[in-house]
Amino acid sequence: MSFVYLEILDASFSFDGVIGAFAITSNVVLIAAGLGIGAIWVRSMTVFMVRRGTLKNFVYLEHGAHYTVFVLALIMLFSALWHVPELVPGLAGIGIIGASMAASVRVRQKLDSGELKMKKPFYYEVRARLSGTLARTGVIHTPHGDIQTPAFVVVGTKASVKAMTPEQVHATGAQVMLANAYHLYLQPGQELIEKAGGLAKFANWNCPTYTDSGGFQVLSLGSGFKKTLSMEVEGIVADDVIAPRKERQAWVDDDGVNFKSYLDGSMRRFTPEHSMQVQHGIGADMCFAFDELTSLFDGYEYQCESMRIRTQPWAERCLKEMQRLRALHPERPYQAVFGVLQGANYEDLRRETAAWMAERDFDGYGIGGAIEKQRLGEIVRWCNEILPEDRPKHMLGISEPDDMFAAVENGVDTLDCVSPTRVGRNGAFYTFEGRKNIRGAMYKEDFTPLLEDCLCYTCQNYTRAYVQHLFRAKELLANTLMSIHNEHFIVGLVDQMRASIEDGTFYAFRDVWLSRYYHGRT
Repeated sequence: MSFVYLEILDASFSFDGVIGAFAITSNVVLIAAGLGIGAIWVRSMTVFMVRRGTLKNFVYLEHGAHYTVFVLALIMLFSALWHVPELVPGLAGIGIIGASMAASVRVRQKLDSGELKMKKPFYYEVRARLSGTLARTGVIHTPHGDIQTPAFVVVGTKASVKAMTPEQVHATGAQVMLANAYHLYLQPGQELIEKAGGLAKFANWNCPTYTDSGGFQVLSLGSGFKKTLSMEVEGIVADDVIAPRKERQAWVDDDGVNFKSYLDGSMRRFTPEHSMQVQHGIGADMCFAFDELTSLFDGYEYQCESMRIRTQPWAERCLKEMQRLRALHPERPYQAVFGVLQGANYEDLRRETAAWMAERDFDGYGIGGAIEKQRLGEIVRWCNEILPEDRPKHMLGISEPDDMFAAVENGVDTLDCVSPTRVGRNGAFYTFEGRKNIRGAMYKEDFTPLLEDCLCYTCQNYTRAYVQHLFRAKELLANTLMSIHNEHFIVGLVDQMRASIEDGTFYAFRDVWLSRYYHGRT
């Protein structure tokens, strides 16, 4: 809007200049040269003021320019009928611009003194709390809309939720999508997405968006290359989850990460600054700081080193880089930066990094890293007891309903996972009695929906027998129908958690729901 105001001012000066030029001379060459120089100067000033953030420091200057043009236009109209001294338009312009500058300075002084607080385009507000716990409901306000929390975040790794159109995703009740900066950097490149107008416009997802930083890929290509990334430790040895150094495709140093592209084998490098530049180009509303994800089998000393020497300094560098990018492009929608908490299962490290993050101006926080499943709620609580209450907290990559309940109970506002579509493409579908596999022989002549009384598109229109037929025939529609149902189920589950917090029935709802889903095991 600021840029539009200044362009109007620019155009008005040009129009006024044409009229004035013909009053001075009829030489077309002189008029063209003069107007050209004037236009370049005015347009340069327009771009300069927008890029330097002048209009953010002098908030009423744009209004002053607008009203000055309006008053000058009225004076020109009156001057066609009556004589208006030249001093009048000059004093009028100076007076209006002076008044707008003075008002802007007063507002800036109040902001600096704390007397007046201006809300960011991105902020979080608490709506309701569950007594005796950290669980709460709220709203995350973003430039692309509000998110009612707690909320499940659907994953569109490559700017697409697999096998689903954006319209189908929206119909599941999903409010927000998470894409991956690492994958979009490699293909199609953040430059193309930026030219398209950002992730929301590029993907036709006109709702809030997250981008993950690529930290997970550091582990999956590095120490976790071709290994199973597990939340369990019982029955697993280090060789099951940590790859030999010579087989790895990513190599971490204290400044960043070198890695091989999975597309063409070319060597690439991510630093905290580069991760922010990529995410800024993609244009997500919420961007995660670049971090090093460790495994449960990395020892305490390595966890300390990783957190203190890499993840935390990288987070601070990400914050500074995004602040620089915001100042360079103030005309663009605000992009929030979430600091990511590591520390594995160690309480002292989790609390230490939570305190460190809380001291810095992050817009929100991502709770990630190696977490043993049985201790998930406890670990999340350590973090959220320290992190500021007025910032949103996101739980990275959890898929099981019991984990979701534990996370929400301990103060998580949003959480994501690829599981609903991934298991769906492999034949699994969610029911209140647990996950089932559509390939089972008992479904061959079953002409009921995947889940009775489910309101998703799949269950309203298709039967188990038909979906099984699609899988056996290897029809791609099978992936779409299963993904629609599974996303609708999980999004709806977290929506129900939100409602139960607001009406105070969270624990009763949790116990009944989990007992049924896990067949009596709570």
